[in-house]
Formats: sequence, structure tokens, C-alpha cells
Amino acid sequence: MISIKDAIQQVKDNCKPLLKEVIKPIEKSGNYHLFKDIHSPINMPPFRQSAMDGYALNLHDNKEYVLIGEIKAGDSDKPVLKPGEAVRIFTGSPVPDTANAVIMQEKVIQKNNVISCEGAIVLNQNIRPLGEQVMKGNLALVKGTKLTPAAIGYLTALGITEVSVFKKPSIALVTTGNELIEAGQPLSYGKIYESNSKMLQNALYNLKFYNVTLHKIEDDYNKTYSELKTVISEKDVVIISGGISVGDYDFVGKALNALEVETLFYKVKQKPGKPLFFGKKDQATIFALPGNPAAALTCFYVYVYIALQKLMDRETLELPRITAKSNSEFNKKGDRPQFLKALYKNDNVSILEGQSSAMLQTFALSNAFVFMPSETTKINSNDDVEVILLPI
Repeated sequence: MISIKDAIQQVKDNCKPLLKEVIKPIEKSGNYHLFKDIHSPINMPPFRQSAMDGYALNLHDNKEYVLIGEIKAGDSDKPVLKPGEAVRIFTGSPVPDTANAVIMQEKVIQKNNVISCEGAIVLNQNIRPLGEQVMKGNLALVKGTKLTPAAIGYLTALGITEVSVFKKPSIALVTTGNELIEAGQPLSYGKIYESNSKMLQNALYNLKFYNVTLHKIEDDYNKTYSELKTVISEKDVVIISGGISVGDYDFVGKALNALEVETLFYKVKQKPGKPLFFGKKDQATIFALPGNPAAALTCFYVYVYIALQKLMDRETLELPRITAKSNSEFNKKGDRPQFLKALYKNDNVSILEGQSSAMLQTFALSNAFVFMPSETTKINSNDDVEVILLPI
């Protein structure tokens, strides 16, 4: 049995970044990361641009200017202003080459075609220069930048319609068990509704991993072997739920062994989630999670999350850990470190009732784990505890 620390290190050491490129339409590239630097194809802005509604001036020594026209946003006219002349102009409009300042309309008094300016006027005031954001050919965004809505807006403003991004892993979610039936079907005696696939699929979607397929296997060795052989050969990540223990009808371990999957660890000294498997074969990263739902989701957040971040070449691999004051008391049984479902708020954390590895009701209310190391047997109210914040 391996320690939590060593298990996490094994995941970090044995998951290598995919570093594969895929081209995405700009509107479908959200939350991807750039595979390569992007250089601007244009100047932004592509012309001298007014930052105000007001008047574009060709400066002279007088406060009065003769108004000779108007420029709206989108106009392509290029009027020539002599010193002492002005044009009415609006935010975003092109500023004529012969204008060297824009005065806001609130500081102007107009009588007929003559305007009178109040206050000092500074050369080039309220004019956005050509290429103020970025010049044509210069670096617009660096490789690895996350494509947020703002980044997508910025690149679209540069006229870019598609981007080269890091490919996200293809993922198979495999559930096992004759007792499992699909929600919506009549629940006969001895059967339970299968929930782990939807739960883990949603956890992946929440992390913006959408290339996910679902697979259900009966408790049959040959079917288990055949299905796992297929998904391991096709997918970057295989996440198996259930069937990893050593019961008479637990065939996952036997099939993985027959498929010559390299076992990096099996069983972790922790609660919940002791019967956790991590292995590799060819390009596939393989996790076999416990069948109990709360244990499966705990292992997902503690270990699978790290693997996904490493595959995507992220700098930050683990979920954030902080220290908070406990609002609760908790007595631990046994010497295994424990991940306790908890609710964190305002630098305080409450350990919730119902810590069973089979129970999701408490998990549904939690947004954090309280981590209880092996040497700690009791948490008292107002103790400082380590909190792992969940991405929900």
C-alpha cells in the first residue's frame, strides 16, 4: 500500500504533457490554451482613433476653431484640416492625419460653425495612436495563454478566425457491475441506479474536458477484457469505476493484468478510496477508481485532476490548499489519513455529517475537503485544519 504523498508523486512523474496541436474556430476555443505564439496581422487600432465624443482639432494659438465637417464611426473620409479648423467626431471614429488633438464635447461651446474651447489642450490628447494595443507583426498573445472571453474578443478584433491550441485528452469513463441500471428504468430488487458515470462526466465537463465517452461493462471477464482493450488503444485517459477489488466478480484488475498495463500503484493508505489503481499502457493513462460514489469522486479530485492538469502542461497541478478554522469536532477511527467532506466559508470550515464512502448526499453540500493526516486522531472546534478547495 502506497502513501498519499507517494501516490500523488507517481501521478505527477508518470503523466507527460500531450503537447498535441489542434486547430479550433475562434468561437469554439474558449478555455483552451494557445499552442504557439500569435503575432498580430494588423495594427490595433488600425488607424488613429478618437477616444471621446467631441471635436478633432488642428491646433493653433486661438481657442476658437472653424467647424468644417463631421466624422462618424465607420466613416472612411479623410478631411484635411488647416490650423484653426475642426471636425465633429465620435468615439471610435478615425482621426484625420491633420488633426493633432481631440477635445471632449463637454468643454466646447458651439455657435453656428465656430466652436470655443475651454481649458488647456494638450498635443494628441484623446487620440488613440495607430497600433496602441499592438503593432502589426508584434506578439499579440504568448504560447500557453488561456483563451478567456477577453482573449477571444481581442483575437477576433485582430481579424483572427481560428487558433492553434493544445489538444485536450480524449477520455473514456467505464462503469462495471451487474447491479447497475440506467436512471429512468424501473428499479427491481437487487438493482441500483448507476450514478458514477454521470457524476464523473459532469466533473470533467466542469473542468472543460468535453471529449468524453461512456462505457458500461457487465461483470464478465471476457467482456471486461475486450472493452478495456478497445478504450485503452483509443483514448488518452481511461477512468474505470468499480470492479478493481479482489472479489469473485471483480474482473478489472485481472483484465488490466492480462492487457499488460503497467501498475504504478494499487491501493493507497487513505480514507475513502483505498482500492485505487493507477497505471499506464502505451499512450493511455489509466485510473481504476473505487465503486463507492463518494470514494470515486474523492479520488478523482485528488489524483485524476492532477493527471489532467499534467497532460495539459499546466504549471499548477493540484487543487488549492489553505488553512482554516474548524467549526466542527471530528474523531478519526484508525490510522489512515482521511479526506473529510466539508463546507468552507469566510476562512472557516464545517465538517459535514455522513462521511461514508457510499454516500453522496453530504458530498452534494460540500465545496471542500478537510484533510486529516494519519497522526491526527481528533479535530476540535477552532483548530486550524488543512482545507482542499474543490473546483465547483
